[in-house]
Amino acid sequence: MGKTVTEKILQEHLVDGNFDREGIIGIKIDQTLTQDATGTMAYLQFEEMGVSRVKTDLSVSYVDHNTLQTDFRNADDHRYLKSIAAKYGLYFSRPGNGICHQIHLERFSAPGKTLLGSDSHTPTSGGIGMIAIGAGGLDVAAAMAGEPFYLKTPKIVKVELIGKLRSFVSAKDIILKILRRIDVKGAVNKILEYSGPGVKTLSVPERGTITNMGTETGATTSIFPSDEVTKKFLEAQGRAEVWRELKSDSDAEYDQIIKINLDELVPLIALPHSPGNVKFVSEVAGIKIDQVCIGSCTNSSLRDLKMVSQILKGNTIDESIDLTISPGSRQVVDHLIKSGEMDYLVEAGARILENTCGPCIGMGQAPPTDAITIRTFNRNFLGRSGTQSAKIYLVSPETAAVSAIHGEITDPQKCEGKVEINIPDTFIINDNLIVPPLQEEHDISIIRGPNIKSLPSFPPLEETLVGTVLLKVGDNITTDHIMPAGAKILPLRSNIPAISEYVFNAVDPRFSERARKKNGGFIVGGENYGQGSSREHAAIAPKYLGIKAVIAKSFARIHLDNLVNFGIVPLTFKNQSDYEKIEQNDSLEIDLSSFNTGEAKILNRTKKSELIAVHSLDDRSIEILVAGGKLPYIRNKQK
Repeated sequence: MGKTVTEKILQEHLVDGNFDREGIIGIKIDQTLTQDATGTMAYLQFEEMGVSRVKTDLSVSYVDHNTLQTDFRNADDHRYLKSIAAKYGLYFSRPGNGICHQIHLERFSAPGKTLLGSDSHTPTSGGIGMIAIGAGGLDVAAAMAGEPFYLKTPKIVKVELIGKLRSFVSAKDIILKILRRIDVKGAVNKILEYSGPGVKTLSVPERGTITNMGTETGATTSIFPSDEVTKKFLEAQGRAEVWRELKSDSDAEYDQIIKINLDELVPLIALPHSPGNVKFVSEVAGIKIDQVCIGSCTNSSLRDLKMVSQILKGNTIDESIDLTISPGSRQVVDHLIKSGEMDYLVEAGARILENTCGPCIGMGQAPPTDAITIRTFNRNFLGRSGTQSAKIYLVSPETAAVSAIHGEITDPQKCEGKVEINIPDTFIINDNLIVPPLQEEHDISIIRGPNIKSLPSFPPLEETLVGTVLLKVGDNITTDHIMPAGAKILPLRSNIPAISEYVFNAVDPRFSERARKKNGGFIVGGENYGQGSSREHAAIAPKYLGIKAVIAKSFARIHLDNLVNFGIVPLTFKNQSDYEKIEQNDSLEIDLSSFNTGEAKILNRTKKSELIAVHSLDDRSIEILVAGGKLPYIRNKQK
């Protein structure tokens, strides 16, 4: 039997386990990336592992999230990250260089390699033919220390593309189409592998848009083949030597097939407050808007911003809106300046922001009260924009630009004519804001600002857990709900005691106070608990508050791993109806004496009833939990 692209790469990197659909595998990681919102914690953890130098082929520390410097804290973290990179042999991408996923796609990605990133949108590099997976910072730190990365063997979904996109329809509409079809948890423990004749019509940045937002389906990652289009992109980046052809065998077998005819695709839009709430743009056209934000790791490539500039050329944005543009990299900016297309953006009234994540994570540009904001981003969770009452709609760059001109949601296919863009054969290369690793080890002091606190230590797991249900929540609770981002909270990422004050702040502002008074306890959740960002702070901060276990209907992949990594027991209801049998403030006793068999008995002292919870953790994950988390587990291995 032939192999898929996914199978070829995973089997090349397999170091533990057997490649069957029911097992757990460990793979070698070639590259890692971190960004500054997750990186400080990841490197604090890496330091605890006692390794003198990273053991990956290549690791990069990016600064692209916490660049709004309202006080010393973000700036101090950046100095810490730079000193860490110098001491341990990482590349360091300085503030202003660009968004990690855009830069990595341009300058470091390589077909056939594995990449692990402490950001959930790391799968962007799947657009060039990598197995690129988002994970918690501790898993990334472990990979830098030479540990394999473990994951459930994914099912492989063939996404067959035929036809060619029409004018004013783009790659963003392809991934919105997939989300419309399978929603935000339809690809959990699956890899979306793209194939078919339609693939050849998409550039690498367009493929990156699709693999980037594939994260919102719950997928482990997404991947495209490496073909002549890939080769041309790498040649234009001056990196032809890393190209290799990768394609699935003609007799490869898939677990599922999704077919999309690009000829029939029309502009789509995700309505508040979920990336899976997708409609046709024509269905909601005419809704007045207050703000348009173009950029993010999903849609900030040269292709996207050239398209926006050509649409805006000779036009002025509607007087009722603000338009911001966040380019993905300095390379993108350099080309827009050289071609004169930056002038079209500025003359139309766009506000050009720094080459960072910015508004996507609530770092500036919060919209007005009750505003309608349309964005080319990947998430539209409630409150993510920085304004709790705002409504976020997710669209393509084409839809965003046309809507900015009209001041209302507008189907770009209503426009007359055809917009042409020209992508250069050779890209402008300027890596002067990427600090390469030192070739030899040096005696370098790590610079720690006063906001950087030591990691808390957690004790081994007890056989019986006793406590109160501190919070009961519904389906699709995101890591934004658990641990918000934004300009106020992100600077606290290296200070667990301080950031723990904001756990579940958007759901219950008194949660942290109640958790401390009760000496911790339990959380009960619905389906897909912990979807969204890879931020491990959504596990470590609750652990700091004393959360012992989360009992849910189901978990998102990365958050499940993060809970285990920090010693919080993840349990699912054996019978889904048992969710109704536990209420907030109930007193529970969880017996873990049979945990190795996959079960735990829960005694509800308040209701004087019992129920059974289950888990699907492998022996290694159980050992991590018993040790109190992944850091003590790794230390124990080294003894």
